[in-house]
Amino acid sequence: MSLWETIVSRKTDIWVAFVDHLYLSGVAMLIAILVAVPLGIILTRYRWIAEPIIGLAALIQTVPGLALLAFMLPLFGIGKTPAIVALTLYALLPIIRNTYTGILGVDRSVIDAGKGMGMTSRQILWMVELPLSLPFIMAGIRTSSVFTVGLAALAAFIGGGGLGDLIVRGMSMNDNNLILAGAIPAALLAMAFDLMFRLLERKVTPHGMQS
Repeated sequence: MSLWETIVSRKTDIWVAFVDHLYLSGVAMLIAILVAVPLGIILTRYRWIAEPIIGLAALIQTVPGLALLAFMLPLFGIGKTPAIVALTLYALLPIIRNTYTGILGVDRSVIDAGKGMGMTSRQILWMVELPLSLPFIMAGIRTSSVFTVGLAALAAFIGGGGLGDLIVRGMSMNDNNLILAGAIPAALLAMAFDLMFRLLERKVTPHGMQS
């Protein structure tokens, strides 16, 4: 059976797995952004805890993806919940680090000028620091999204579903076409996430800062 015939005959399975994969990756990225961006901002205000926090996030990244998923099993059982928790933890580091580095990289003279104009700390954050550091923050989010979509394929090993199910089934049946039927949509989904965040970056970046 050719790859195309495999895709046509299993189109329902592929669609269900694709929706599962999208759910796992999307929820994990949403939680990671909601946690990591504010945390990165806080770390710029309390730099003495920045290195331990970023170091902890980096330590999580050093744990192999499948092992991290397995560590979630005693805490959350099998299914989507442990997969989302593990994917979220894995997605944190690039966003935290880029947010922290981006804000600290803002030209000090621009911040001083804002203070001289009477802007409050909150106004400086929203009107100066975040707009100027946005390319760094979005770069971290885009990097995390590609990692997360790829890692989500491992969720199949703990009953989380997703396109990894097709890949695992293809491996057990020694069916390369079935493996590709899972791998190709996963790659396309990663590219779609990256494109979506790139478009979002262009949308929210002030016109004067767009290259």
